[in-house]
Amino acid sequence: MALDFRYQQLTQQLQRLLAQGHWQAGERLPSIRVLCKQYQLSLATVQHALHQLEALGLLEARARSGYYVRQQKVAMATASTMSDLGRPAPVSVPELFFDIMNRSAAFDIQPEGPAVNLPHLTLLHRLLSRTLREQGARYALHYDEPLGLAALREQLVLHYRHYGLRLNKSELCITAGCQHALFLALQAVCKPGDIVAVEHPAFYGVLQLLQQLQLQVLEIPAGQDGMDITALQQALSNWPIKACMVTPAYATPTGACMPPARQQQLLALASTYDLAIIEDDIYGDLGFYQRPTLLKSLDTEQRVILCSSFSKSLSRDLRIGWIAAGRWQQQVARLKLVSQLAGSQSVQQALTLFLAQGHYKRHLQHYRIQLQHQRDQLLTALQRYWPTAHYTVPHGGLALWLVLPTGFNCTEAYRHCLQQGIVLTPGELFSSSGQFQHCLRLSFTNPMLGSRLAALQTLAHLFSR
Repeated sequence: MALDFRYQQLTQQLQRLLAQGHWQAGERLPSIRVLCKQYQLSLATVQHALHQLEALGLLEARARSGYYVRQQKVAMATASTMSDLGRPAPVSVPELFFDIMNRSAAFDIQPEGPAVNLPHLTLLHRLLSRTLREQGARYALHYDEPLGLAALREQLVLHYRHYGLRLNKSELCITAGCQHALFLALQAVCKPGDIVAVEHPAFYGVLQLLQQLQLQVLEIPAGQDGMDITALQQALSNWPIKACMVTPAYATPTGACMPPARQQQLLALASTYDLAIIEDDIYGDLGFYQRPTLLKSLDTEQRVILCSSFSKSLSRDLRIGWIAAGRWQQQVARLKLVSQLAGSQSVQQALTLFLAQGHYKRHLQHYRIQLQHQRDQLLTALQRYWPTAHYTVPHGGLALWLVLPTGFNCTEAYRHCLQQGIVLTPGELFSSSGQFQHCLRLSFTNPMLGSRLAALQTLAHLFSR
């Protein structure tokens, strides 16, 4: 067990160095003997770690030469030139989205696969039972205050302070999940017909909101470092964009992260063009190595609206999110009253205790390791069963972006795959302009084992034909 732990530690250390560019593509790593001496580990431990990195496609072994950094298979499949920038347009979300949601399969290619053990929920449910037992009668007779339970907002303040964001509890409003928070943010800053800039590819939930609110979308190319700021600047000079929606930390579907320097550029543009920035931070707590910088923490003009929830980090079933709306906070609080009236005080109180007693912090420490392991399982399976595929290698979040050669149509393959018990998340869902039909979002929310691994093998075989 100790040997396994040491090789896993070394694997993670070397993977972190590779992610930070310590060695470039094609560069030779230090010899096994040097690594043994540097990390004070046995020959078998170092070899095991290097074999694991080779299986993940990060290294390649060359006979009588050593291990070299492989060119990563990262393909964002987005527009890359300014001439590709489209025009603002109404949004139409494909009916396919509703079919996938009806199957509860947005993050699972094999929803009938084995259930995953979630020990943290036992603690949370125990706290919820205690809350209902001790305070249920009082909560049953009184509405929640408009901003949500003060004690929960205080715990969120403490959580964010650890990551360099200073808020006070009056700057936070509890919502019915992150989607509700994004909905309130758009309602507060936009009116029907306004133009909203989004990343391309974009989260389909955002496109759904834009459609419902009768807003126009302008898709801005995004790569590994997030939204293309030069393209956004050109768009701002051509169109009266009212708001920009971004996910700086592990954006779905690509897993992209926006570095602080680009975040500063985005904020400078927002100041110049009086732009509202809506930050979707739902994946921020799920970084394998570190938590990315919060865009809100760099905001000096109160123009960044931070939205998040516990849905991805703790449980989809909680439906508890929050919003820190800056200069629009009062409007958001009133809109929350109209759209929700009040939230569940019992659930909020249980979450307050869960955070205050340190359970959430301990859960994240475990869950990040689990997600990284499951991502590595998925990468290993792709290397083995789908070696011709190109994909992103995210360092956090829940999903990666797989890109097939142009001509493949994953939307057409959706119905055929259903007959095999496989539920795809086709790339077409992540654009309002019908692009990315040759792309798929694949999730590592569940272990890539058993029936899920078999489903991936079947999927790879179907597309290889």
